[in-house]
Amino acid sequence: MQKDPEIAIEVKKILELIKSIAPGQSVELRVPPYSAIQCVAGSNHRRGTPPNTVEMSGETLIQLINQPTLWPQFCQSAQIQASGGSSDLSEVFAVASAKYKG
Repeated sequence: MQKDPEIAIEVKKILELIKSIAPGQSVELRVPPYSAIQCVAGSNHRRGTPPNTVEMSGETLIQLINQPTLWPQFCQSAQIQASGGSSDLSEVFAVASAKYKG
């Protein structure tokens, strides 16, 4: 998969914002092939597959930061794969969207 440099810049900016809003290590947010972060306070994950994961494309991440109300629709259409009891990041994206300057 080719990395689009413009998407890479936006993904990095968005993930840094999410880490600042929801610091922690209980959820792994993956945006392949661009990056992955750990966020959300709670249990710390150190090895293996984390119990709470969220994965989406860079394009979906950018669309979501601009329209956070699309979270349920993206989950339902499998544009976001979220698993684990703490994997609902809809509130995090709502807060991040208000602070995002894309």
